[in-house]
Amino acid sequence: MDEIHIQCPYCHQAISILLDTGVFEHTTVVEDCEVCCRPIEVSYDVHDEEITSYSYQSIEGNEF
Repeated sequence: MDEIHIQCPYCHQAISILLDTGVFEHTTVVEDCEVCCRPIEVSYDVHDEEITSYSYQSIEGNEF
């Protein structure tokens, strides 16, 4: 597992998310913001058990 730090696309708070590095190549997961509990889609690439790149986006419309 590796920890990444992002800004929630809904509430704009700084949060951290744990991602599984035991997967192969490209993976997409949905994690809830630890502040506002809204779903965030995180896509990431793993090579040799290290995250090489990641991106994230809101799943719902941003009502804030």
